[in-house]
Amino acid sequence: MYELSPPESVHALDLEKLRKPGITFWTAWKDTQLLGCGALKELDSKHGEIKSMRTPKALRRQGAGRAILAHIIEAARSRGYERLSLETGTMQAFQPAQRLYQSVGFTYCGPFGEYAEDPNSVFMTLRL
Repeated sequence: MYELSPPESVHALDLEKLRKPGITFWTAWKDTQLLGCGALKELDSKHGEIKSMRTPKALRRQGAGRAILAHIIEAARSRGYERLSLETGTMQAFQPAQRLYQSVGFTYCGPFGEYAEDPNSVFMTLRL
């Protein structure tokens, strides 16, 4: 993310933060090749946040991102969340991610949780 966004606008979780309570992390593999990853962070008992969704550029358009997203949405529903939100970038490189989120019903919203307005961030949410 640091190659795409200014450091103050990078909200991806590093390995240490992914290991904290309240975060569940999944990966998608094809044989021994990592195709992508994503995490679900509990903001409160009714609201979750998608974190660290990533698929290497060379491996995109194979369905891994959509599969991870579907799994995260199902996990959020099974936990009883009423809402699932996310932050992503505004740059051109983030447009495919925004289209993926929109394709499953996410809509644009304002900042949530501890986020503030940021010209490098877009916020989206999905009512479950």
